Amino acid sequence: MVASGFSMRDLLGFFLGAAVAAACIVLLQPAAPCPCGLAALVHQEQELAALWNGTARAAPPCTTKPADDMVATSPDDELPELLRRAAMDDKTVIMTFTNEAFSATGSLLDLFLQSFRLGVRTVPLLKHLVVVAVDTKAYERCQQVHPFCHHLRTNGTDYSGELPFMKKNYLDMMWRRNRFQARVLQLGYSFVFTDVDIVWFRNPLLRIPVGVDFAMSCDKYYGDNPYDLNKKANGGFVYAKASARTVAFYDGWYEAWKAYPDKNEQDLFDQLKRELSARHGVAAQFVDTAYLGGFCDRRKGRDFNKLCTYHGNCLVGLKSKLEKLTGVLDEWNEFRANNAALTD
Repeated sequence: MVASGFSMRDLLGFFLGAAVAAACIVLLQPAAPCPCGLAALVHQEQELAALWNGTARAAPPCTTKPADDMVATSPDDELPELLRRAAMDDKTVIMTFTNEAFSATGSLLDLFLQSFRLGVRTVPLLKHLVVVAVDTKAYERCQQVHPFCHHLRTNGTDYSGELPFMKKNYLDMMWRRNRFQARVLQLGYSFVFTDVDIVWFRNPLLRIPVGVDFAMSCDKYYGDNPYDLNKKANGGFVYAKASARTVAFYDGWYEAWKAYPDKNEQDLFDQLKRELSARHGVAAQFVDTAYLGGFCDRRKGRDFNKLCTYHGNCLVGLKSKLEKLTGVLDEWNEFRANNAALTD
């Protein structure tokens, strides 16, 4: 029963106004790791509007509607718990992708893990590293050598061998990786993504400003302004801070792939980086190759006083990457042996 002079329509109008006001208050708050809080308020507003108009109940907030099977999940998906266990105090994880070819004994996964053990204060970072395996043998091998392994199920697609650059399976794998990164952000975790053909010498997070939302390595670094996006992107190293805007940034990035199905994720980022950053309010930068080095940019040489990581980019084939990166790690060991001041 509604009091005389105050109709049900008036009552609904009152609650609708309250919901809108609450949403405005939330919009004035700093961005949350996941936009579900705001989505819940919007959902309440939709429900009240549906009651007002006599229409069906609005869809529940913050549902996941993947465009395809790029990130397969299951009711007993262990990823949220795995991320919780591996995360740093600020909910940042380090992660890499590997397959059977790259994780076999004596292959790149072993070299990658070894570099953490030989770096300067990088051993503690191993407890924050999640290795994502895209096939069963890679997952089994990971479990033998590392505590935090995730099996990304790919619905029967075979990614176990060397994937020829820019062929269909390669492109599919790069975009699956992009979707996985987005899911980690949606779960409220920031991340450092590193290719498995990268050796680590120091913590690269120390070279990324606190205020940055998104940072990526590049093939060659020009000038001295990291926020100048006039550089060629390399998706082998990516940092992303969990927030509503970075989730939207990733969604826009992936959505654009439908218009450019022949591009991989880093090439499409290169094409749309300014537009995406501006649209979603994301502070993006490239990291100097003096810190995130690689074979693509040899102009600066290898200054082991500065280098944090070194990438086997611009090399063709697993054998070449393994040989060249082993040589770089040998150089690093010699450098450390001659610099007693570098302590763990």
